[in-house]
Amino acid sequence: MNIFQAIILAIIEGITEFLPVSSTGHMIIASSFFGIAGDDFTKLFTIVIQLGTILSVVVLYFKRFFQSMDFYFKLFVAFIPAVVFGLLLNDFIDSLLESPIVVAISLIIGGVLLLKVDEWFGNSENTEISYLTALKIGLFQCLAMIPGVSRSGASIVGGMSQKLSRTSAAEFSFFLAIPTMLGATVKKLYDYYKAGFEITDHQFNLLIIGNVVGFVVALIAIKSFIGYLTKHGFKMFGYYRIIAGLAILFIHFFVQKLTII
Repeated sequence: MNIFQAIILAIIEGITEFLPVSSTGHMIIASSFFGIAGDDFTKLFTIVIQLGTILSVVVLYFKRFFQSMDFYFKLFVAFIPAVVFGLLLNDFIDSLLESPIVVAISLIIGGVLLLKVDEWFGNSENTEISYLTALKIGLFQCLAMIPGVSRSGASIVGGMSQKLSRTSAAEFSFFLAIPTMLGATVKKLYDYYKAGFEITDHQFNLLIIGNVVGFVVALIAIKSFIGYLTKHGFKMFGYYRIIAGLAILFIHFFVQKLTII
């Protein structure tokens, strides 16, 4: 991986992490295009640079993290399913992280669902999140272990299915990203070192650059997304996912610039 590739992947991460379009899926496509999808450091990079994006949540919602201990308990409850399923399915998830086809199919299916979300759940005014609601949102989030599903999309839809407003569901999804991504980063770093790999000075610099770029881009993306979602809902993202998924399939099978490693 070179600096240019690292910056492009970080921009993609910052833009897509909190949108219901799948950041992991987009980075798999980009890294496949660059021919580095199967590289062990690339897999580490795409996880670790999420630290920069979650820091943007802390900065934007700083005061919310001091509201009550109840807030943290609910985040912990929502985080538990990701821990359980993440440990159980770790090897299976890794095997999917190199496949553009899995991403394309997930994008299309998720896109169709997003076209119906507003019709199914409307836009409730409810902002109260119970412990049971938090747990259910955490279970929805686990669907995003399949590349292309979208962690934010799954958890936001999970919140709306429990009668939360779009804004409340989106904000809780942002908060839930912090323990989820932090846990995924620690686990990935541990696995990387356990496998006998070491991070070189060049790779360390790439991680720093990736986190800084991801942080700045995510700040802009979050503020823009909340405003758009509140006014317009999910349809645009649904259409985008379907078009992107179909384009990936077309490129893979007809242009043959993407390869399954």
